[in-house]
Amino acid sequence: MSQQSRVIVVGAAQLGPIQKSDSRASVVERLISLLRQAKKRSCDLVVFPELALTTFFPRWFVDDISDADHWYEKSMPSTDTQPLFDEAKKLGIGFSLGYAELTEPDAQGVVHRYNTQILVERDGSVVAKYHKVHIPGHEHHEPNRPFQHAERYYFEPGPEGFGVWAAFGGLFGMMICNDRRWPESYREMGLQGVEMILCGYNTPIHYVPDPSQDILQGFHNSLVMQSGAYQNGTWVVGVAKGGIEEGVDSLGQTCIVAPSGQIVAQTLTTDDELIVAACDLDWCERYKGTLFNFDRYRRPEVYTRITQQRGTIISPENQAAIKRHTND
Repeated sequence: MSQQSRVIVVGAAQLGPIQKSDSRASVVERLISLLRQAKKRSCDLVVFPELALTTFFPRWFVDDISDADHWYEKSMPSTDTQPLFDEAKKLGIGFSLGYAELTEPDAQGVVHRYNTQILVERDGSVVAKYHKVHIPGHEHHEPNRPFQHAERYYFEPGPEGFGVWAAFGGLFGMMICNDRRWPESYREMGLQGVEMILCGYNTPIHYVPDPSQDILQGFHNSLVMQSGAYQNGTWVVGVAKGGIEEGVDSLGQTCIVAPSGQIVAQTLTTDDELIVAACDLDWCERYKGTLFNFDRYRRPEVYTRITQQRGTIISPENQAAIKRHTND
């Protein structure tokens, strides 16, 4: 962070595929390599993808979920990830990391499984933890799929919602993958003054429920992050795990988006690749204080459906009108 301004140099550390046979230690070595590259490029903060320590294991289904426990982290840092924390502290770089979390039993003896992201300061301390809210995919085995996307089986939604934390001289929020597609994610953080949102993702190019969307994956990826950044006057750092992993091709297109909605840096490959941008957090105020001055322009009294209603409800009058039109 510059002493004269609020400019933070951010490295978006895209990962290429992680195969099922790859060890945690080998993956951590890749993360450390990206950290060292980031140090050479004067980064203050490095952002890693969703589930950055393992292959994307929800593409397989197990009847006994405890058989998947080895994909989860029971503590952070763990024995395998401690070298990452040590190297980051040595280099004086903060980082954000996505992983699968298996909690200790709560007061009722229940163990929770979360898709988790943490924010770590330059001194190696964990300053924030976020649990994914919008869980995509399916809860049950679907044998006719070319691959599973059973996130709703392996993870429960985070109960805390979207927080914003003071770190690196600014206000930071986190979201994970499918969260980026929902405008509520950005607005929840925007209403807390967020200046930079960190988002890791694993996005298969083939969307099984509707393959016509496959060709639009890249467009939709940038669309949601650019619009979310612009409409909330915030930086957005979207970081992918891309490439062909266990036969499934995943989107790359890691990018850093300015509060104007412009992409200021984007990866060119689907491999391990670091992109860097100097992000002026004061740029956020140009939008928060003008077009998106929430206090001046928002009308929450007419937005009640957003919190009182989950699914789409078409009024009986409109249903009848559509039926009449169809029958004409």
